[in-house]
Amino acid sequence: MSVRISLQRAVVSVDSGQIVNPDSLSNQLEGGFTQAASWTLKEQVTFGPDGVSSVDWATYPILRFQEVPEIETVLVNRPGMPYLGIGEGTHGPVPAAIGNAVFDAVGVRLRRIPFTPERVRTAMDAG
Repeated sequence: MSVRISLQRAVVSVDSGQIVNPDSLSNQLEGGFTQAASWTLKEQVTFGPDGVSSVDWATYPILRFQEVPEIETVLVNRPGMPYLGIGEGTHGPVPAAIGNAVFDAVGVRLRRIPFTPERVRTAMDAG
């Protein structure tokens, strides 16, 4: 049984007051989503008998371009309101959203990232 999590589609929305540059804001949201999804599903330092074994991009687990889902961004523009920006606003909600999607799909809560196939399988076997 395969337990690998794959992302097919994501919707990211933000109300950041008055929007100055919608393209930049969308890029920030999409990049932040992709980075947080990578942390959530794959990224971790790995170790072998001689120490750290994830020493370069070929050996470090990271979300690859072909694994990035279709991302729809919804921007709520409120002219006349303060310019709030977004910063790294997607980093907290993305792991929670993926965790909730896993719970909805298979009924187990994952509380430690990354959500590797081994951790998903262990949680499913325990639950």
